[in-house]
Amino acid sequence: MSVIKSVACVVFSLVCSCSPSGGVTTNLTAYQKQVMAYFDAVALGFEFGNAPEVTRKWREDLRIFVGGNPNEALMLELAEIIAEVNALTTDGFDIGITTDTLESNGYIFFGSGKDFVKRFAPAAPHVDSNFGLFFVNYDGSDYIYESIIYVDIFRANPDAQKHLLREELTQSLGLARDSPQYDDSIFQRDWTLVTSYAPIDRDLIRLLYHPAMPAGIEKKGVDEILGKLLPELRIGE
Repeated sequence: MSVIKSVACVVFSLVCSCSPSGGVTTNLTAYQKQVMAYFDAVALGFEFGNAPEVTRKWREDLRIFVGGNPNEALMLELAEIIAEVNALTTDGFDIGITTDTLESNGYIFFGSGKDFVKRFAPAAPHVDSNFGLFFVNYDGSDYIYESIIYVDIFRANPDAQKHLLREELTQSLGLARDSPQYDDSIFQRDWTLVTSYAPIDRDLIRLLYHPAMPAGIEKKGVDEILGKLLPELRIGE
């Protein structure tokens, strides 16, 4: 069984300060505390590299250009994922698909690792051991402005392709880390064929793409924000 890992490639980093936090979990339910802990585990930093462990998210809308050899099932799956994410965001962020490369700031490639490397050379060290990858660029304020995603359609079977598409696209939104918790989560560290968001995954997307959650915030500041947002949004109730 192959274990697929996501790789994040980043170009800018900035350590940001945050407000002191105290007693933020006092009025939270047990589930809300789990969501806070999971958000901290998944949304701060990347699996690889030395980037600061802060929040990162898109500020501008994401417009995806699809390349390679996608089939109808993958395009339908992509449309479904986009619709699900757009229904969860409340800060104005929106994902769409474009056929104009000049309009795009996101690229999804369906094909072989060899062909992907021809289009994106930095992936060369990673494609042999990964069926799916994502790369993002972000600015000095930790807002993501570009993403590149690879899904192998030759080594991965159809269910695995759908899983990889959902995982890599979601992680490229700023929920970039894996976790050993929650077997039904798209962020599960071990290899799974999960092709839908767990309830806690949806909550993480809602929280990251809420107007009250900025980019560039470390754990203490994040927990302070979540301590207010979780009850306000009645997460888990």
